[in-house]
Amino acid sequence: MTDRKPPGLPFESWIDRQIREATERGEFDDLPGAGKPLKWLDRPDDEMAWIKQKVESEGLAMPLPPTLALRKQAEEALAEARGARSETEVRQIVEDVNHKIREAIRTGLPGPPLNLMPFDVDEIVSEWRRAR
Repeated sequence: MTDRKPPGLPFESWIDRQIREATERGEFDDLPGAGKPLKWLDRPDDEMAWIKQKVESEGLAMPLPPTLALRKQAEEALAEARGARSETEVRQIVEDVNHKIREAIRTGLPGPPLNLMPFDVDEIVSEWRRAR
């Protein structure tokens, strides 16, 4: 579509005409997903739904800012510690993530505030014992 909107013609009329003519020429026939509902229409309050769907369909990944990535690692470490097989393993997992948290607090990381403090290893071990 390289045509320019003629002067004096409203945009809506011009666009409607372009779509109608393309439809008549069959340019919209056999498009992928034709006749199927859009997957993201069930989330009407999510303004970014179509972008998220595009990123997902293209297999793209958006890296998290370092502070958010560390928060995610901390959550995953706690889940891993809860499923550990031994107390030694729990302590090692929590100490590893605590080291990363302390380093981030000491040096600072770009991104939103970290809002994360090192975990109490003994408390996590106690929770692990109670769950056994």
